[in-house]
Amino acid sequence: MKFSTLFLAAAMTLTAGRITAQENENAPASFNHIRSTHSFTSGLIAPFPSRYGREAVYSDELAYLYFNKQLQEPKEGASVGTTADGQPIVWESLDIDSTGRLRPKRGRALGGAPAGPGVRAGATRGGLSWGSRIIYLTYTAPKAQTAILSVKGNSSVLINGEMHTGDPYNMGFLFIPVQLKKGKNEFFLRGSTAVASLLFPSKPVQLQAEDMTLPHIVPGVQTGMQEGGVVIMNTGNQPLKGLRIQAIVSGQSQETTLPDIPAMSTRKVAFRFDGTGITTKGAFTGTLNLLNGRTILDQRSFTVESMNPGDAYSSTFISEIDGSLQYYSVRPQTPGSVWEPGKNALFLSVHGAGVEAISQARAYKSKDWGTLVAATNRRPRGFNWEDWGRLDALEVLSIAKQRFQPDPAKVYLTGHSMGGHGTWFLGATYPDKWAAIAPCAGYPTMKGYGSADGLIPDSSGNLYEQLLLRASNQSDVIKLATNYKHHGVYIFHGDDDRTVSVRYARQMRELLGTFQPDFVHYEYPGGSHWFGDHSVDWKPLFDYFQWHERLPDSSVSSIDFTTAHPGISASSRWATILHQQEILEYSRVQLNRNRAKGLISGTTTNIKLLQLDLSDFSVGSTVEIRLDSLSMVKHIVGTSSDKIVLQRTASGWEKGVAPTADQKGPHRYGTLKEAFNNRMVFVVGTIGNKEENAWNWNKARYDAETWYYRGNGAVDIITDKEYSLEKYKDRGVILIGNKSTNAAWNMLLADCPIQVERNLITAGEQRWEGDDLATYFVWPLKNSSQASVAVLTGTGMKGNNAAYANQYFAGASGFPDYMIFSFDMLKEGAKHLKLTGFFDENWKLK
Repeated sequence: MKFSTLFLAAAMTLTAGRITAQENENAPASFNHIRSTHSFTSGLIAPFPSRYGREAVYSDELAYLYFNKQLQEPKEGASVGTTADGQPIVWESLDIDSTGRLRPKRGRALGGAPAGPGVRAGATRGGLSWGSRIIYLTYTAPKAQTAILSVKGNSSVLINGEMHTGDPYNMGFLFIPVQLKKGKNEFFLRGSTAVASLLFPSKPVQLQAEDMTLPHIVPGVQTGMQEGGVVIMNTGNQPLKGLRIQAIVSGQSQETTLPDIPAMSTRKVAFRFDGTGITTKGAFTGTLNLLNGRTILDQRSFTVESMNPGDAYSSTFISEIDGSLQYYSVRPQTPGSVWEPGKNALFLSVHGAGVEAISQARAYKSKDWGTLVAATNRRPRGFNWEDWGRLDALEVLSIAKQRFQPDPAKVYLTGHSMGGHGTWFLGATYPDKWAAIAPCAGYPTMKGYGSADGLIPDSSGNLYEQLLLRASNQSDVIKLATNYKHHGVYIFHGDDDRTVSVRYARQMRELLGTFQPDFVHYEYPGGSHWFGDHSVDWKPLFDYFQWHERLPDSSVSSIDFTTAHPGISASSRWATILHQQEILEYSRVQLNRNRAKGLISGTTTNIKLLQLDLSDFSVGSTVEIRLDSLSMVKHIVGTSSDKIVLQRTASGWEKGVAPTADQKGPHRYGTLKEAFNNRMVFVVGTIGNKEENAWNWNKARYDAETWYYRGNGAVDIITDKEYSLEKYKDRGVILIGNKSTNAAWNMLLADCPIQVERNLITAGEQRWEGDDLATYFVWPLKNSSQASVAVLTGTGMKGNNAAYANQYFAGASGFPDYMIFSFDMLKEGAKHLKLTGFFDENWKLK
């Protein structure tokens, strides 16, 4: 991934309380066809209470007032109410600094918010999230026209009532096509500071080069046909279909047919290019032609770098999550060292927040006994190595194993900062994949260290919210800590780390000391958060790795394994938890086997269905299974790959059967986020009234923008009338709209116990009426053993607007199988939850 900063060249003037700017012809380098730019140079700001974070419940005073049509036109000095701690909400004018950034006037702390450095984003006090400041900007358009909003520093923006994503990390690559109306246009930005401008395009279709994803060429190692990614912007009012990209590199031309680009949107697309003409190290300029038939719609140059063998380099791949192009980086084994398939080591390294995978790989020197691979987490910040960041790590691990063919006994995991958390998390979630792990400067959980999206709450007095929080249990590695028995652990931390306190390393040292005999804890004297490349490339750490090998399953006779979510992590060695008694509560299995005696014994917690692999027992032998001091189960081993399924009943354990494809199981266990996999497609309802149809489309675009920003992702957005089970077989579905507004509802959800239509939600025998209800829920996709449908909808416009928020894209946020809530949740939070929970193993309401 390549990011560059957008500098706005507009001449700016500041007038308190209103927006003024001078039009100019200086457009950012991202675009070829911008006729003028309008830079926002003043505005208003106020501290509206809100609660967004790593859970499903949220509140938002600004959205509540706006969508309830109770928000008066913002004016300097006007009061809009009070915050949760009694501070007045007052609109105040903004300053602008020399870089063009709008910010609160110097020294002013709005609504009691802390001023100055050292306040972590997402921190809360008195019910007010410090990310809840709202910046108000306006632009008076001489006519209805399209524009491109460039904005940095905000988490979202409400434009004339339509929600769009933001650029909270100031990356500078986010550009949003917007339709301006004649007269005053209003922009409500969520954030404390921002740089914002409107770009007016002279052409409706453009290649945007700020956020390209490109591999390196490595002659003799990685050459020939390669894949890159580039963003295409469509500011027209019709979708773009059948476009092609022609990539020309060193005289070699290659064309790629592109997916559809919806109207008024951007999409990152993959293209192929031929690198065979590059045979030496250096930077080589290529050309991209965007083609419609024989017409060139736009043209951009781009740079392909060629590396020497032995240098760190990047490779790209098509992700099975969404079909988008992603990348990982490699620090090759020392050139000239002995490499044999199945003999050498593989190190998976996971980076810190804001760090590119290529920078992570370059921080290490080559090792003569293995290859290091750095995954990306989908973005430098991405998902904290949870959710889709976790899946990215697993995808890269799988690719690396196929490509570099390591010894299965020599696979290791390490990472720094956020990647230190990723190491703790992946090490506990998949304990039998690693010979040893080494978290560097890491924090263990999102409950203790929340990062930019805030903390995961520990508990709630609301029973429905407790079920929501249960959906985050898989993130709490403290509860999974006994899984670290499976491998060695090297804890490495600077003792003067002011970013991630060394107390987290000491916390884990104390915890491991109660059960794990094989771990090392080392504090680097005087070490800050980053004290040079040896913050990760620490020789004693890699020496520790070299002393450890992963035992084969046949050599492991004792298992102690805990999981909260069999859909995420179900197995350890020869034991698999197929289903739980209480869904997403912690399940634990502690087993011992004696092959000479034909015995497996142990204890279980919260397990309803357990599978044991008996392939290490002799065919024809009898195995006795004694669990929880209950009645014994006997089984005669029938084949060399025999497995037995055990079911917990009221009277004890007995032989059972594995879940079918239609039931819950590790193949598909539920929760809303599961549907955002399997190359998901957004299916937008078009059979409602004009206002409902517009909301459906806006919601799809907002989520697609957020998915792109957070996950470097791309989504197919289609209408309900375009969808068919056959054409989109086994692909996850995100259905936007209800039974009254989405024509695909009956095809996908006719047998679901939750039904939503205009002014009504029913769940089994329960019903709620009104236009202010909203719901998110998941349902298995018909005729698929793996994919799911996620429904995002309301019963009317108030309910729809309550469903706008999409913090399901925040790493580790907890969403259950279903939740029903009302519009008033925007003001008063969890008390307006109507129903939350999990379907049972047969997808029935409990």
